Amino acid sequence: MRKVALVLWRIWFYVLAATPVVLLFFPLALMLLLPNGYRYVFWVARNIWAPFVLLGMGFWVKKMDTFPPEGKSFMLVANHTSYIDIMVMLRMRKTPFVFVGKKELVKIPIFGYLYKRAAIMVDRSSSKSRFGVYERAQKVIQKGYSVCIFPEAEYIDETILLNPFKRGAFKLAIEHELPVFPMVFLDCKRKFPWYTTHGYPGRLRVKALDVISVQEIQSKALEKLQELSHQQIKTALENDPKGMALKAIEVWKKKTA
Repeated sequence: MRKVALVLWRIWFYVLAATPVVLLFFPLALMLLLPNGYRYVFWVARNIWAPFVLLGMGFWVKKMDTFPPEGKSFMLVANHTSYIDIMVMLRMRKTPFVFVGKKELVKIPIFGYLYKRAAIMVDRSSSKSRFGVYERAQKVIQKGYSVCIFPEAEYIDETILLNPFKRGAFKLAIEHELPVFPMVFLDCKRKFPWYTTHGYPGRLRVKALDVISVQEIQSKALEKLQELSHQQIKTALENDPKGMALKAIEVWKKKTA
């Protein structure tokens, strides 16, 4: 019975995620045609779509520690452990930010049309596509927006606490002198993992970590910035008093033993 409930709960997630996109498709598509239309699309995503999905799934988000003031551009990075991470991230900042994401998501009907025009897409197999990210990011930053990347190289193995980071986010941060703002999603790995065999509703805690100034990194060393961000997030996961991510790993290991 529990397995059936989990499957139905997961199906419900897709229903919740799709409903506002379908209902608001035409207004959102028109907004994206405006010169600064993304600002309005972001507002809808943050204040309507994300809360609709989170509350509908039985989740509520709690910010921990002091978050940086609004109105400044950052490179936002966090661990990526769940489909719900997108909605959680949207609730973290009022100042608009743009996701850098996989080109494959364009194939999703209806959503893909909006995604193609709202996000910075990257085809990881194409060096030309990866280079194009820098040009689009520059335009985004000039408008006062932040950029958000989930930098883990791989992330669907439930037995790994935090995968190595890709270079792209930190290369962008150095190129455009964006402070890196690391966050850690403490509960998503346990409460809404990639696989449908586990999960349950509840509070999703997000911990703000120290902002890393690119100027303070000697010679703007890419590897140093990458390593420091990774270490901050990993340490926060390991030191979580509730140990939720570590518990998620143990639960999954028992499942696959």
